[in-house]
Amino acid sequence: MAIQTVSDTDFDQVTGSGTVLVDFWAEWCGPCKMIAPIIDELAGEMPNVTFAKLNVDHNQQTAQKLGITAIPTLVLYKDGQVVDKVMGLLPKPQLKTFIEKHQ
Repeated sequence: MAIQTVSDTDFDQVTGSGTVLVDFWAEWCGPCKMIAPIIDELAGEMPNVTFAKLNVDHNQQTAQKLGITAIPTLVLYKDGQVVDKVMGLLPKPQLKTFIEKHQ
């Protein structure tokens, strides 16, 4: 499944139903670039999860509203509600477990 790019405008709509993992990132962030291929792989392996990316430089309103102070930050939503959050670069097995424990 493709990873959706979300913005301040459509963020609530994208995270409103189902299980959604949002990657808060920026172009200049080295760890963000390192975790991107891991998220791509998981998106292909976990069809019941929506994967989305929000560029914090271009969508500061949502990042500020959610208190995102470090990137990468991964926020897991279930039917519009935040169920978990993790900051930093995680190896693929850890990230997969992080998601699966909330399904």
